[in-house]
Amino acid sequence: MPTLEKQSKTISRLNFRLPPEAKEKIERAAIASGLNVTDFAILALVNTAEKVLERQHARKLTDRDRNIFLAMLDSDDEPNDALKKAFAAHKELAGK
Repeated sequence: MPTLEKQSKTISRLNFRLPPEAKEKIERAAIASGLNVTDFAILALVNTAEKVLERQHARKLTDRDRNIFLAMLDSDDEPNDALKKAFAAHKELAGK
């Protein structure tokens, strides 16, 4: 089974210290997963990083906020002067 490290053309290092109990638990989990410790650690760290970043970018609305947002989308209101001015400024800055 090829390791994750061998699949990458360039390798960066990440060094850290951890308590012996944590290291032993990680080693046992890696063996149970059929991975070496490096691949197990990379997989676990990347999966956790992805979850953290997804949570950071996700927006959760309350029912009230959702209802207000949807009502605004359904509204036939015309843009006000401030919005027209902001759009014109953006258009000028974007060169369009």
